[in-house]
Amino acid sequence: MPHALTPLRIHTVRKDQSAPAEVLDADICVVGAGIAGLSAALEGAKLGRRVVLVDALPVLGGQCVNSLIGLFCGIYGNAGEYRQLTHGVFDELFRDLEQTGDIHFNRTHTQTVSYDEVATGRWFERKVQDSGIQVVLGASVLSVERDGARIVSASFHSRHGRIDVRANSFVDATGDAALTWEAGFDCRLPERTVWGSQQIRLEGLRQEHAPDPDTLVARVEEKGEQYGLVRRDGLAFFFPGRGTAVMNMTHVEAPLEAVPASRAQLEGRDQADRVVDFLRTEFPAAFGDASVRLYGFPGRRQTRWISSEHELTADEVRTGHRFEDAVARTAWPIELHDRIEGYVWEKFGPDHVHYVPLRSMIPRGSDNLLAVGRCVDGDAAALSSVRVMGPCAAMGYAAAHVFDMAPEVAPRDVDLGELGERLYANVSS
Repeated sequence: MPHALTPLRIHTVRKDQSAPAEVLDADICVVGAGIAGLSAALEGAKLGRRVVLVDALPVLGGQCVNSLIGLFCGIYGNAGEYRQLTHGVFDELFRDLEQTGDIHFNRTHTQTVSYDEVATGRWFERKVQDSGIQVVLGASVLSVERDGARIVSASFHSRHGRIDVRANSFVDATGDAALTWEAGFDCRLPERTVWGSQQIRLEGLRQEHAPDPDTLVARVEEKGEQYGLVRRDGLAFFFPGRGTAVMNMTHVEAPLEAVPASRAQLEGRDQADRVVDFLRTEFPAAFGDASVRLYGFPGRRQTRWISSEHELTADEVRTGHRFEDAVARTAWPIELHDRIEGYVWEKFGPDHVHYVPLRSMIPRGSDNLLAVGRCVDGDAAALSSVRVMGPCAAMGYAAAHVFDMAPEVAPRDVDLGELGERLYANVSS
């Protein structure tokens, strides 16, 4: 039976303009809750550190979950051994998602992993809750207080008001180097746009009738102009047995200003709709009944990144240069999306591995800040090969260990021998 109506008093209030900000204290403040930031935060908590995790989105997962990337890339080496190059968070994540049937392993020149973004997002949410990490969602960097080379605190603004986080160490996992930028350290910008994507998940598909990748690209090249497609290639990431696929067939701008970024998001969805029209018409056996289940948040590949103590170069990627301070590795191709119609795809051989040094994660002039993920330092081609999820997670894992080893010591001065022992599974195994 319904409950009887009881009095509910209403109060009239007005904001107290002198009210102080909410203040949080931590050993490590991680800004950005994508795969790199989540890896840093979870490992930091596992090491017993007090962690605050902040993200501008109202949900955890960053692009990994919310931009519908579709594949975990860069975790495994190339054929024929397909050696696992990054461990840490992936070991437990893959074990659990395999049990529920929410991932699928794909082997071509390398091994990628298709995943259900909803199941993956909930997995991360539960892990963060269980870890005791303090989480602040929907909060963007407002300002940074520095004492010389050290960040003392970072202020964030959310719909709930201002939050000040005081911490001994900071991790910039924002993807756009937003924390580094607001702290006043040097950053890098590419001379021309590196295009992002508007991913969509389609349902109602018949995978058995799907065109092979070469046929799909050939048809896009032939008829893309007719459908108003700006990108003249593309990929379909099917999840076997579910009649769904993530489509990666758009190129959208990724501005760093509010109004252009919002406009780009809307224009990206228009592009995605034209892709769906193309697929339904040109490949009706596979896509004739397709409908959009979900539009992802805009995917951004390379926008703004840090200026560090070492700029990783394309030559170091191609030669697999092994750094003394290596913290992450991958075999992923150079994959530079600097042309609207397509992208550079430079694959490596079966034994190839390349590395990310700790110095490429240290913003020049900083003493207690590390960048992880796609905003570490490299030339455009090098960065395009290490910004995928495998090495990004390894960088986050490494940042947690650097700050755990010597919280009062600048990252550049940590004992590299001890660090190498801690990171052995991700750099030497």
